[in-house]
Amino acid sequence: MNIAIHNSKRGFHQHWVSYCKSNNIPYKLVNCYESDIIRQLKGCDALLWHHHHNGIKDVLFAKQLLFALQKSGIIVFPNFDTGWHFDDKVGQKYLLEALGLPSINSYVFYEKRDAVRWANSTNFPKVWKLRGGAGSSNVDLVQNRKEALSKIQKAFGSGFESYNSVSALRERYRKYKNKKTTLKEVFKSFLRIFSPPKYSKVLGKQIGYIYFQDFIPNNDSDFRVIVIGGRAIAIKRMVRDGDFKASGSGHFLYDVELFDRGLIEKAFDSVKKLGSECCAFDFVYLDGVPLIVEISYGFASSGYDACPGYWDSNLNFHFDEVNPYNWIVDDIIKKIAVG
Repeated sequence: MNIAIHNSKRGFHQHWVSYCKSNNIPYKLVNCYESDIIRQLKGCDALLWHHHHNGIKDVLFAKQLLFALQKSGIIVFPNFDTGWHFDDKVGQKYLLEALGLPSINSYVFYEKRDAVRWANSTNFPKVWKLRGGAGSSNVDLVQNRKEALSKIQKAFGSGFESYNSVSALRERYRKYKNKKTTLKEVFKSFLRIFSPPKYSKVLGKQIGYIYFQDFIPNNDSDFRVIVIGGRAIAIKRMVRDGDFKASGSGHFLYDVELFDRGLIEKAFDSVKKLGSECCAFDFVYLDGVPLIVEISYGFASSGYDACPGYWDSNLNFHFDEVNPYNWIVDDIIKKIAVG
């Protein structure tokens, strides 16, 4: 057995390497960005690559490489069912609806006249989103028809930049005021106004479609539930001050009593239908029912160490050490053993 791990200090990679070293699990560092990656994988049973939504090279080809390798018989993380919809809210809309999973009503339009007709007949507020972006980037609350029509005009006119430098600067300054980042990082965000990150140039302008979700009022938080194999962990994310968004707030609660049985059960049921090896669900409640807002195979490496334990697939809670990155490796090893 030999597990290939993409050689990167970003994301899950260093966790995976550390776990393999500590447990004498054979592994090999490879560089997925090199042209001879297929040759590098000779003799390897699996490849683990935590590709990122704002990595310029990752955006260009990560999914294509992983799916090609999976087709050849190599076990990959993330596999197709786990990762094809990553950072694609429009794709997630179709997937959740097709599988009948409990999710917030979402609306996507590819013709301006259809979007205008909808805006003239729907109720507000609505949440506007671009198809890509994490940590509440590229997300706005549209309060009325006038604001919606303005968004529609831009979507089918000049288009939206994939990276909103002004919004990013505001968010970095908010974190600075809350002592969660440095003044240097604020200055770097300011410079992004004049020099956007390279990945936004690769993605280009978001144009020719517009996407909205229903706004669910009276929520001071959302619930992030991550299911990996037969285990689930959860955090409650409080919304930012004076805002409706919880993602990226950095304010988390962990008490087990905050998470009702129905929420965890819904996450396990949903991941089974998705066929996903690892899925982070964002839930909000409407009339006591948890609804999925978004899903993702990836999540920030910080914020989960304080979880007091995990639920198993029978919904029993185990007060134990939480290490989702190790669980991914364990599940890959089981797959290799099965062949």
